[in-house]
Formats: sequence, C-alpha cells, structure tokens
Amino acid sequence: MVEDKGKKLKVSEKGEDDCSDNIDEKLVLSIEKLQEIQDELEKINEEASEKVLEVEQKYNEIRKPVYDKRSEITNSIPDFWLTAFLSHPSLGELLSEEDQKIFKYLSSLEVEDFKDVKSGYSISFIFSPNPYFEDTKLTKTFTFLDDGTKVTATSIKWKEGMGIPNGVNHEKKGNKRPQAEESFFSWFSDTHQKDIMEELHDEIAEIIKEDLWPNPLTYFNNEADEEDFDEEADGEGKDDDDSEDDEDQEDDDEDADEEDGN
Repeated sequence: MVEDKGKKLKVSEKGEDDCSDNIDEKLVLSIEKLQEIQDELEKINEEASEKVLEVEQKYNEIRKPVYDKRSEITNSIPDFWLTAFLSHPSLGELLSEEDQKIFKYLSSLEVEDFKDVKSGYSISFIFSPNPYFEDTKLTKTFTFLDDGTKVTATSIKWKEGMGIPNGVNHEKKGNKRPQAEESFFSWFSDTHQKDIMEELHDEIAEIIKEDLWPNPLTYFNNEADEEDFDEEADGEGKDDDDSEDDEDQEDDDEDADEEDGN
C-alpha cells in the first residue's frame, strides 16, 4: 500500500508539471499575439500622426492670410500687444517696468511654423523705431532635431547707453502685480541646445505659441473687463458711502425733531 501511495504521488507531481508547462506555453503565445496586435496599432498611430501633420500643415497655409488681416488691425490699436501680455496670467509677470516701456514700441507679434510643422517654429516681435535698440525684428527659433531642440535668437543690438533692463521687485501703489526681477529680453539670450534627455521645455515659447497667439483678443479684453470691474466697484463703494451719509443725516434730523418736541 505504501508503494502504491508513492507511485500516485509521483504521478500527481508529474501531472502538475505538465499542466504548468501548458499554462506557460499558452501565456507566451498570448503575449506574442498581444505584441503583434500592439505593433499593428503602433503602425496605425504613426500613419495617423502623419495625416494629422499633413492636415495641420494645410490649415496653417489657410490661416496665414487671416492672421495677416488680424495683424493689420492690431497694428492700429495702441499698446495692443503690451496690454495682451500684461493681462496674461503668466506672461504679465515677466515684464519689468522698463520692459513695458520698450513694449510700447511693439507693433506686431508673429508665430510661424516651419513648412514641415514637426521640424520647428519661430516667434518674432516686430518693433517700430525706438530709443532702445537698432533691431526692428527680434526672432527666436526652435528647430526640432533627433537629439534635441536647437534654439537660436536675434542678438539684440542695444543702442549706446542701453542694454537688458533690470526689473524692480516691488509693488507700486495701484499695481496689482509685483514687477519682474529679470528682463523679458534676457529670453533672447537663452539659446543653448536643449537635450531630449533633460526634458527641458521653453515655457514662455509654448505659452505664446499655444495660448496667446491663437486668440490675443481674449487677454486684451481682460484688461478692459478688469477696468470696468474696478470702476463698478468704486461706484458701488461710493454709493454705499452716500447711502451711509444719508442714513446719518436722517438720524440727525430725527434727533433734532425729538429735541424740538421736548
């Protein structure tokens, strides 16, 4: 009987081993099939990305004359881009007091993708003649390479006695935001190549390209809305003061009547 039990035990162990091998083989086959499907999906995704880029490139060409029309109008509005910048929650904090004086000469802003949109883009600031620098156009370009992003920018030709202005880190009376410590124009001197492994992103460029440029009117109007709100708040405060004065006057009149009655 003992020998029979031993034989049964060995047979049982052997059966479990065979079952385990079958499970492992099935798992391997399933994973291989999943990988094949995943490879197929990746191929489709790559094709889709190429199509998206083609469509984006097509509509960039369609948008170009519309952007040109918009620029003609914004050029005629005093301080349009300065106001839009200052009203932007992120960009407004980057302009020092001296930067704001320079930005009053900013007549136009342009963001342009390369013809091959996945290769890069450029951001240009167009200035009217000004007492600060010789350039009328300051451009920063981002070229996407296999090993990172190449960044180039206009080397600003400051006029005699001028240079990158220093910001003032204090809050002026009536000013809602602290002034920037570093000049916005130092952005043009940040042109080192950005390595993919470092995962560095130029946030200023991204904000201008993806947020400000598509619809600057949103931020230009924000400034107007804030001024209207401030005026309304001041008006309400004045009305409240007038109301309190009227109530005080009524109380004084009632007290006088009571004294006369006595």
